[in-house]
Amino acid sequence: MKTVLYFLFTIAVGAIIGGVTNALAIKMLFRPYKPIYVYGKRLPFTPGLIPKRREELAHQLGKMVVEHLLTPQGIRKKLMDQEFISSAVNWVQQFAEKWMDDEKTIHEWMQYFGIKEPKKWIGAKAVDWVDQEYEQWMRQIRTKKINEVLPQEVRSKMEEGCKDMAGYIADRALDYFQSEEGKKRIGKMIDEFFVGRGMLGGMLQMFLGNVNLVDKVQPEIIKFLSHQGTRDMLAQLLLKEWNKLENSPFAKIEEIVGRERIRQTIRQFVAGMVEMNEIFDRKVADMIAPYRTQIIDGWVPKAVSKAGEWVCSQVETLIERLQIADIVRGEVETFSVERLEEMILLISQREFKMITYLGALLGGIIGIFQAMAGLWI
Repeated sequence: MKTVLYFLFTIAVGAIIGGVTNALAIKMLFRPYKPIYVYGKRLPFTPGLIPKRREELAHQLGKMVVEHLLTPQGIRKKLMDQEFISSAVNWVQQFAEKWMDDEKTIHEWMQYFGIKEPKKWIGAKAVDWVDQEYEQWMRQIRTKKINEVLPQEVRSKMEEGCKDMAGYIADRALDYFQSEEGKKRIGKMIDEFFVGRGMLGGMLQMFLGNVNLVDKVQPEIIKFLSHQGTRDMLAQLLLKEWNKLENSPFAKIEEIVGRERIRQTIRQFVAGMVEMNEIFDRKVADMIAPYRTQIIDGWVPKAVSKAGEWVCSQVETLIERLQIADIVRGEVETFSVERLEEMILLISQREFKMITYLGALLGGIIGIFQAMAGLWI
């Protein structure tokens, strides 16, 4: 009986020593959290292993994540997985459908994204863009001749337009001189003509009579303007002037019209077009309704596929730019020791218990051998 009790006692002592020792060793991984000093000297094994090596642990965790967990190969494999692609396509399709069903207008969407006055904002951006494009375009062509810049079709139309312009000028002049205002103008011109001739002019005016002379001159002017030869002459004059202008630098047009006037006209035109455009008041859903099926079933899968291919080709650069190792290290360094202990125990609590039980088991086995050795001796 004494032998049995001796064996049980030795086994129990060995098991308790083994279990407590392992449990204490596990606790010493985390505890104490801070170094303990006695008479100015730090006690050994304080702080615990993990608090003492937290910076190194954070560095190694960041390195492990990049080199062994979030590797370019693993990310590519996941991105090329058909199940992942299908899931991504479904998610984007659901998002697109939700977005296309929204009743917001373009104006409201732009306000939603922080643009308080969309029309003014778009107008200002459009004016700036057109202004820059105009200046850039003019820098390239100012020194070139007009006939080198304008297409042949435009030049041909301008030449044809000279005939139409000549006819237009003649018709407007004809309408004017046939009117009462034109008749008065002729009379005034005749009076000015005679006044400029001094006494001889006055005598001729008295002899001829102004009223009769106007009645004679007006039909001749009308006849002159109505004659086809007059119109041909005007067309030739306009064509001649156009040919001269064609051989001038393009800057000549800017000089004639006025550079600032051109730019101001363009600005006003663009700003007016934006302000008057009713597209801002239209609902996005109504605008894209005809293309809904094409967007959902065609564009979205292609866009997801292209995006996946691009990410696969740039995954190394993205990992490098994101600096994932530094992110992990920084996050771990901000953790308190209590949180690190909680995280590690949450993952390995079962294994730590098994280590404690294993220590007790080994201690009990050692107790058996000690008991046997004590009895044998």
